Amino acid sequence: MVFPVYLGVGAFKLHPHFVFEVVAYGVAMGLLRRNVSSDSIPLSQRSSVVVGGLIGALVGAKVLVLLQHVDLLGSDWRSWLLLGLQGKTVVGALLGGLIGVELTKKWIGLTRSTGDAFVFPLLVGTAIGRVGCFLTGLSDRTYGTITALPWGIDFGDGLPRHPTQLYEVGFLIILGLILAWYRQRDLSNGRLFQLYLVGYLGFRFAVDFLKPDFQPLLGLSFIQLACLLGVAYGLRQLSRREVTVS
Repeated sequence: MVFPVYLGVGAFKLHPHFVFEVVAYGVAMGLLRRNVSSDSIPLSQRSSVVVGGLIGALVGAKVLVLLQHVDLLGSDWRSWLLLGLQGKTVVGALLGGLIGVELTKKWIGLTRSTGDAFVFPLLVGTAIGRVGCFLTGLSDRTYGTITALPWGIDFGDGLPRHPTQLYEVGFLIILGLILAWYRQRDLSNGRLFQLYLVGYLGFRFAVDFLKPDFQPLLGLSFIQLACLLGVAYGLRQLSRREVTVS
């Protein structure tokens, strides 16, 4: 397999990252729209929450990816500019979106939980997007460290690496099945989102040890530090008898 794996026929080919990112956003927004169409939150408030979450996700994705690659500050300015324009991270988007939602809820006076509607759109959208990351290869910077395991993938530098993107897809499928089972139970409103938050960020903290990232503090990357903060927040919310925030 030669990376990137362009998609199309003949001379008409599209970059896999673009294709899967567009599909991921489209599917996630479709699922979210279906979820919110049947909830009891007024449309005006729900729309405000969604917009607040999207803005927070955009800011969080950019801020965390720049921190993650702060070691590139001394490199070619064009690489840094390209990172600022195109780079983003799911962890930053998730935590930034969470902050955006909570700030929006305080602003509009909404006190009930809103996070459960986002769980499966986030799961499905992230899984689809990670397929695009895998097909993109080295330029996506989501590949793993060198491995001697038989499923190591040569993304174009002649070295067999952990396909961490596929590890994440597999984990998201398992997490989705577990949360689908939990959803059938009488969970407190908001608890499903907290389970997703702890599960996904816990996985990202662990799998990022298999990535050749800049790790400036105690052998941890900025993404892993953000994951720890998110897991701590989620566990705190789960420990409460009634979850009242998303």
